[in-house]
Amino acid sequence: MPFTLEPSYDDTPRLQDLVLRLRAYLRDELLPYERERGITAETRLDRSTLEHVWRRSAELGFYGISLPRDLGGQGLSFFELCALKEELTASGAVLSHSVLGDMGGPLRVGAIVKYATEEQRNRYLMPVVRGERACCFSITEEDAGSDVRRMATTAALDGDSYVLDGKKVFSSAAPFADFAVVVARMAGEEEAYSAFLVDLDTPGCTVLDGEVPMSGQQMEGDLLFENCRIPATNLLGEIGQGLRIGIGRITLNRLLHCPSLIGAARRAWDLSVEYAMNRVVFGQPLLSHQAIHHKIAEMATEIYAARSMVMATAARADRGDNISVEANMCKLFTSEASFRVADQAVQIHGKAGLTRGHEVEQIFRTLRMFRIVTGTTEIHKNAIAKGLI
Repeated sequence: MPFTLEPSYDDTPRLQDLVLRLRAYLRDELLPYERERGITAETRLDRSTLEHVWRRSAELGFYGISLPRDLGGQGLSFFELCALKEELTASGAVLSHSVLGDMGGPLRVGAIVKYATEEQRNRYLMPVVRGERACCFSITEEDAGSDVRRMATTAALDGDSYVLDGKKVFSSAAPFADFAVVVARMAGEEEAYSAFLVDLDTPGCTVLDGEVPMSGQQMEGDLLFENCRIPATNLLGEIGQGLRIGIGRITLNRLLHCPSLIGAARRAWDLSVEYAMNRVVFGQPLLSHQAIHHKIAEMATEIYAARSMVMATAARADRGDNISVEANMCKLFTSEASFRVADQAVQIHGKAGLTRGHEVEQIFRTLRMFRIVTGTTEIHKNAIAKGLI
């Protein structure tokens, strides 16, 4: 079979079926839904729009599909999940983040179920799995990004309640979430951090508009806590487990961000090939020029290399191997390589690629962010060296 950047997964029938069904849903339903409503990457999304995607994705078996079967999922392997996540962004669908439940949905809560009490599971987590509620994680602060131990938000025990004070920033899904998993420093303690389930309509908790990132996507918010009193039963896990809960899944998260970046790069490649085939320059299609051939070849090679690296690491994770070094390598290489692809795509499109709102320009801005968010290039290099030396 000739090489193609669109994987077929012929050797894995279950995955092939899932991918084909997902492509059909994205192509035949979700993209038309977005076009009919004029939804763009910079649209301020409302809850009803998202709930429509949650419900339909759940009907098709995609919402929360990676969760264990006892939580309503299909127990996908990391390899299979990576394949689906690539397809989502490769489609160009703006709402792709809500199909599997990445943005405020099941993929957010799956990793914390083991810390929850039965009451917490029934009241908070299972409604998210069913698409009835949404959540966000709140750990980052203005002076506590990569260095999370600088966080200043505190939690003080007062009788049968905890009182939260402080401010969290860059909380993805906060604008439409019902509750947050908040990591705070225990008041009076130097190195004790705990996680709490906080309903966002609790008195003393205010959801603020967050700063709009360079991608223009309005999916983040800030949380302000001013004498915010929550029941002591809303402590998630044990006192002192906050960082383990908040960032303990960071290795897998870094790996699982990669296929989304690869999918966006693949979308940029597809758009570039289509543009170069139809754009006529000096009487010939742009694609006929050797300089464009070289760019197309370089872009495809970057995508193939990144995907090969990520899928090999996902397969190792499925075997239960320690992938701490490899996950950082994947995020480092994929974020840099995907951005190089986007940069070449802008170059091929010329003036059109510089136009605000053009899909290639949007991809360029989004992929530039991921050389910083979820771990900067420099942080990854530090982690890789530390793991090797």
